[in-house]
Formats: sequence, structure tokens, C-alpha cells
Amino acid sequence: MPSEPRSRLSPEERRAQLIAIGVQFLVDHPLDELTIDELAARAGVSKALIFHYFDSRQGVERAIVTTARDSLLVATEPRADLPPRERIHDTLLRIAGFVRDHSGTFSSLVRGVASGDPAVRAIVDQSRDLNAQRLLEAFQELGAPNELALRVAFRAWVSFTEEALLELVVDRRIDDETVVDFLEKTLDGVVAAAAGARF
Repeated sequence: MPSEPRSRLSPEERRAQLIAIGVQFLVDHPLDELTIDELAARAGVSKALIFHYFDSRQGVERAIVTTARDSLLVATEPRADLPPRERIHDTLLRIAGFVRDHSGTFSSLVRGVASGDPAVRAIVDQSRDLNAQRLLEAFQELGAPNELALRVAFRAWVSFTEEALLELVVDRRIDDETVVDFLEKTLDGVVAAAAGARF
């Protein structure tokens, strides 16, 4: 009995499919293990087709990391209807939940691109900058002073938090509320330090 012909994907659908396969790869593997051969085999397409859509391996990686990053940012977007402190608590809880549910992807974003393509690192850094800006806006609503010190402190705190989430949520499986309580205490310490900064 002849097999049914596969439906032909549009260029946009095929590109999205390849990116989705790449994001799924991050669940169990670091980004630098994803070769064009591996992606082609998983997608059941030729390497030439992948190069047609992405030009290079770096283009593939950038598209995959951008999609993974955006899924995190969308899933953890702060709720504008909540007061600042509750908003921060809620956002941290949802970030912890995302890390727990997508630990491989999160680990690949945080640790897997540290020594890779500068453009890929820049994509991840954009999410750190946005998360720092979200914190700044919340604390400005609370009347926190010294915007420059807060910007520097929040940017560093975001990177610290990524590593803390991997250690506590992924490696040690500590419950989300306990982790968030710890993170909020460190955040308050950062804000207090920024308030006393002499620059």
C-alpha cells in the first residue's frame, strides 16, 4: 500500500519547523552539540535546505536562541495589574516554574552560549537587560533612588539569579516558594546597597 504523500510546507512553516526542532534539541543537549547534520536528520530534510533558510550554522543558532529566549520572556512577562512588590513575587514564581518545566532549554540559554557566537550571546544579554529594566520600573514605582546604581545592581542580580535558579531549582529541586523567598531577600539587599552608593 503506497504511503500518503507528505504535505508541502510553506517557506515560513518549514523555517518555523526547523527552529522548533532546534529548540526541542536544547531540552537535552547544549547548543554547541547541534550540528547541521543533526538538525537535517531530525527534520528529515537535506543540509542544503537548512542553509537555504539560515545561510549558516550561526544563523540557525541565532534563530533557535531567539525563539527560546522569547518564549521565556513571554511566559514571565510581569502582570501590570499587580502592585510592584506582588508583581515581582509573581514574576519570580513564574520564572522558577519556567525553569523547572524547561530546565534543559534554560540551562542552554544561560550556560550553553557563554563561549559561543557573540551575536548569540547578545541575544541572551538582551533578555537580561529587559529583566533588569522590568525590576527598575517596579522599584521606581516604590520610590527607590539612584537610578544608575540600580541599573548596575539589577543587571548583575539577573545574572546571579539565573545561576541560583539552575542550582536550586534544577540541581537541588528546592520548591519554588522557598527559592523565590531567597531571591527576594537578595534583591532587597541589592536595592539597599544601591541606595547607599556614592555615584
